[in-house]
Amino acid sequence: MRERTTAPRGLRRPGLVTVALMAATACALLFHAALPGLPGHPVSLLQTFLPWLGLAVPAGLVVAAVRRSRTAAVACAVVAAVWAGVFRQTLLPAAPDTYDMTVVQHNVSDENPDPGRVARVVLGADPDLVALEEVTPARLPAFRSAFARTHPHHAHVGTVALWSTYPLKDVSRVDIKPRAVGPGWDRGLRAVVRGPRGDIAAYVAHLPSVRIRPTEGYATGWRDESAARLGRSLAAEREATALVLGDLNGTAADRGLRPVTDLARGSRAEWAFSWPASLPLARIDHVLARGATVVETWTLPATGSDHLPVAARVRW
Repeated sequence: MRERTTAPRGLRRPGLVTVALMAATACALLFHAALPGLPGHPVSLLQTFLPWLGLAVPAGLVVAAVRRSRTAAVACAVVAAVWAGVFRQTLLPAAPDTYDMTVVQHNVSDENPDPGRVARVVLGADPDLVALEEVTPARLPAFRSAFARTHPHHAHVGTVALWSTYPLKDVSRVDIKPRAVGPGWDRGLRAVVRGPRGDIAAYVAHLPSVRIRPTEGYATGWRDESAARLGRSLAAEREATALVLGDLNGTAADRGLRPVTDLARGSRAEWAFSWPASLPLARIDHVLARGATVVETWTLPATGSDHLPVAARVRW
């Protein structure tokens, strides 16, 4: 009679599958920026939800426990260490830092019926600058009234607006409209803030939304084109200090936003997930700075929008 043989438990197929998946997860965490561009922009989608790759670790540990695979368990531990290393800035407690200005950025939603609630939440952060997107003409007077006492200086272009405690000058439209979009699409502005330490160029921008479509995959074309236009404006900016405030419809890790994020940076010490408001999964609302440092970022309570407001402290 031929003797039946079995593979050691740690090398059984389920264990090897888990090891392979853990290896792929670790590579995605470490080398996502080096992955090639592919049709459907899957890398941008991966980068949008990059922190959530950590969920692969508890899932893998469950499989390792069920299959009693020591190899799979070790692979999970390696991925956990890689994940912690990649996001160490967020995981480690940040020391208190000095700052010169507080800024709030918020997509208020064009369907939000309560500008007063938005203003109460936003003003709770005691901001010096407030940038809002999806401000419809019908709601604009209500927002003006709500911010008039605390933020008397105001600028708006299309559906984006800026309120400031400091005087504003040189307000202009920033052309971030994709070529395929028709006229009347104005979602970018620039204004110079006459701050206590000198002039600051403030950009308020609302980049096009992205969608997952069966024929296109992760459709980022308009968003990426708009980001490139915003990046060119920022690159040509003459003021030494510039802020970019807006709903950029992508995370700081998303390669589609590189034309902007290569020139201006935000804080990576907090998650500050802002979208969707009901179950925040990603920070697509940003306060970025060039010639200054964003030292802290956090979210404010819900306002009735599908985004949470994002507040940040900036140091010159």
